[in-house]
Amino acid sequence: MRIYLDHNATTPLRAEVIEAMIPCLREGFGNPSSTHAEGAAARAGVDHAREQVAAAVGAEVGEVIFTAGATEANNTVLFGMAGAGPRGGSAAHVVTTTVEHPSVREPCALLAEEGVRVTEVAVDSAGRLDLGAFAAAVAQPGTAIASVIWANNETGVLQDVARLAEIAHAQRVPLHVDATQALGKIPIDLGAVPADFLSVSAHKLNGPKGVGCLVVRGGRALPPRLAGGPQEQRRRGGTENTAAIVGFGVACELAREEVAARGKHCAALRDRLWEAIRAQIPDVRRNGSAEHVLPNTLNVEFRGAAGEILLQALDLEGVAASAGAACHSGAISPSHVLTAMGRTPEEARSALRLSVGHGNDEAQIDRAVGLLGKLVFPAREATAT
Repeated sequence: MRIYLDHNATTPLRAEVIEAMIPCLREGFGNPSSTHAEGAAARAGVDHAREQVAAAVGAEVGEVIFTAGATEANNTVLFGMAGAGPRGGSAAHVVTTTVEHPSVREPCALLAEEGVRVTEVAVDSAGRLDLGAFAAAVAQPGTAIASVIWANNETGVLQDVARLAEIAHAQRVPLHVDATQALGKIPIDLGAVPADFLSVSAHKLNGPKGVGCLVVRGGRALPPRLAGGPQEQRRRGGTENTAAIVGFGVACELAREEVAARGKHCAALRDRLWEAIRAQIPDVRRNGSAEHVLPNTLNVEFRGAAGEILLQALDLEGVAASAGAACHSGAISPSHVLTAMGRTPEEARSALRLSVGHGNDEAQIDRAVGLLGKLVFPAREATAT
């Protein structure tokens, strides 16, 4: 039986999610915008899911806009706000960080090509944002939006989002938070953490792929990225994916109910994994803060072992892990997140991301560590040749 330790890339669907989606696929085929009974039934499913998602993040129901995932949500915010934000007599300015997911980094690069000024605020060696530098960046004239990842997808490092919102709002700058990795792993309450925009993908919390949401707080103006219909309060045109949205809603309800238990379970497995690795394998280093981190994520440098070699060896032995962001799978370029934290390219290439979740247990962790103990030394030898 294979051992899946790549829950930050995607997660298995929960049985409850599948059971909720099946009736939508079989009988609930109506268009949610239609006025007949079939359409009304589909609309009821979408509306209930919106309530479930809103409850999971502490938002108002009308603030939840369904999208195809966090990538679309991130693009919608960045392109929309960079074009609509204050300019202060100069080109629009976007503030982000050096450790963002590609779905933020690449839109920012495109905006920069169009003349938008983009500032990437640095992190320290533990992956935490420099708050002073962030404050100076958002204070620049014309800052239209600040976009920060809440929980890093590679290291699991958490940023102080409440403090970042306070700093940004002091300059009347809206804050966008990519919470893709956070929801379902830590509690989220937008009443306590007043971000203006929040992006989420369902498949990171045991929901289906191809659906997510953008939370737009307080009726803030934001032009749609996809025009073409009245759906989603005219913020996102196109017929809603009813079955996926219903599954997303169930995944969010489960996450809200179980977040404390999940955190405890995952943290115990992650800590067991790390303690066993450093006890059995020499020359290893944990990447990222051990205090401000997701309960399920461990990023480890196996010094002298190429990550892609070790990853392939683990896969052949039945263990799925990651050498970095899932969007970079197959690439041998060093992780931009780890190099931003001060790691050399060689050190970054020696890192694996091990992320636990639903379905993992202690026996799997022990077997994975045993395999690592056997595979690291040959990987180091192969890397050296």
